[in-house]
Amino acid sequence: MNIFRKTLWGIVLLSLLTAVGSFFSQYVLGLNPCVLCILQRVSVLAVGIVTLLAACSAQRKPMARTLSALFVSIPAVYGAGVAVYQMWLQSLPPGTAPACGAPWTFRLRDWPLFDIWEPVVRGFGDCAVPDYFLGVPLPVWSILYFAFVLLLVWGAWWKSRRI
Repeated sequence: MNIFRKTLWGIVLLSLLTAVGSFFSQYVLGLNPCVLCILQRVSVLAVGIVTLLAACSAQRKPMARTLSALFVSIPAVYGAGVAVYQMWLQSLPPGTAPACGAPWTFRLRDWPLFDIWEPVVRGFGDCAVPDYFLGVPLPVWSILYFAFVLLLVWGAWWKSRRI
């Protein structure tokens, strides 16, 4: 198994642990996610699914590794952008932050199979109020996760292109 595929499997495991941590913080610790938190959660799940698909595909040719790295990067960059936006919202003075929109359960309640994926999008938190884990705001943890995924996938791509 080459270094690129091993890295992809590592990202799959990291994404799984991150998603479990997200659900644990909501359903066990009682932290209520906001709309932007849910977008970050969905981005983590998307990174995990895309990476799983890439890890299960053939990665022998350089073009396949390049496409895999690009496809993994798309949800990671989007999730990082959402987290940066949330950090900006949380940096505004209290009462001046714009509303982050209607909850996803309200927006998507008429979609097919809503009852199945409703626990993923449930949450009514305020985007401008920071929640902390180990003294660090949750959007910072998201930024670190997405940046780490990008460093891993492109570092492995760089290393595998010389082989």
